[in-house]
Amino acid sequence: MPIGVVTIIVVGTIAIFSIPIIAILTDASRRKAKLQLQMVEKEIELEKLKNENFLIETEKMKVELEKLKLENPLEDSNFLSK
Repeated sequence: MPIGVVTIIVVGTIAIFSIPIIAILTDASRRKAKLQLQMVEKEIELEKLKNENFLIETEKMKVELEKLKLENPLEDSNFLSK
């Protein structure tokens, strides 16, 4: 076979196999990006829940502190003076 025919066969073979390989790699990259996006969205949701929980706990502590102040006004003033 002449060199030109062999070159055409090699180039054709590479082209035929490279298209599916590129498609597979592109699909894998898209899936990875989609999973990373979902992970970031879940992390944001978790941080929102943590913040909401912090605010609820803080408010709960404020209410408990006010309740203690009302129940024991003398002890509260002694505690503050220390």
